Amino acid sequence: MNKAKKYLKLFTTCFYISAFTFGGGFVIIPLMRRKFVEDLKWLEENEMMDLTAIAQSSPGAIAVNAAILTGYKIGSVAGAMIAMLATVLPPVIIITVISFFYNAFRQNAVVGAVMKGMQAGVAAVICDVVIRMGSGVFKQKNALFIVVMAAAFVLTFFLDVNVIFIILGCILLSVCIFLFKAAVKRKKRRKNLSESGNQTSLIPSDGQEDAAQEEASKTCLSEADSAQAKQTSEEEQTSVTAQLEKSENNATEQDESDYPKEKAAPKTNIGKGDKAVLPSEREKEREK
Repeated sequence: MNKAKKYLKLFTTCFYISAFTFGGGFVIIPLMRRKFVEDLKWLEENEMMDLTAIAQSSPGAIAVNAAILTGYKIGSVAGAMIAMLATVLPPVIIITVISFFYNAFRQNAVVGAVMKGMQAGVAAVICDVVIRMGSGVFKQKNALFIVVMAAAFVLTFFLDVNVIFIILGCILLSVCIFLFKAAVKRKKRRKNLSESGNQTSLIPSDGQEDAAQEEASKTCLSEADSAQAKQTSEEEQTSVTAQLEKSENNATEQDESDYPKEKAAPKTNIGKGDKAVLPSEREKEREK
């Protein structure tokens, strides 16, 4: 549905509701609810209840306020202007016509009977509004809303307290509840942020993980290089030790070759019966 058709439908609907609504602004609420919530489905049930509460709390006629808020919700500023115009036109036209024949209407018994019948119908419509809106409050299963509704009824019906004071008290109570809930949410949010901050401080970030991996890789490389250097030094030490042992062996062999072995004593052919003659004895014999 384009904007032109939507605005035309809004105008005709508001004009029709306003033209056939008798008995005050509360009567227009169920008609608007039936049209905009059930038939056209432009609004939700909770939205309609909120708009009704705002329209009742605002100064001015509740029917006009409800029409303006509904039109603004549906079609922004243009929708609000169209809904207001469509709501105001029927009573202006009807009252203008009646003003010309006011004396005749005032003295006519038929018109008086019609008005009394309309009052009974208006009471029935208002009861329907109360039952529907009250059932919506009970469906929410909120004890505070139920207590406020019962207290407002007692203050209005039995104690004859002005509606203005009841509305102001409900507004003040709603503001206090809103501030309390906002403070609780803010406290929970701070607690969650502090807990998440502690967890994130324990868990390294991507940059920290990259730095840790790089440092670990550097450590592994340095350990591998040190192990390789150690192995190389051990191999060099082993080769040096082997060369030293080899050089010592060569030096020992060379010393042994420089010093000749003792000559073996000459063998003498001595028979079994011959007596062995020592060199000292030979010299003594020669001296003799």
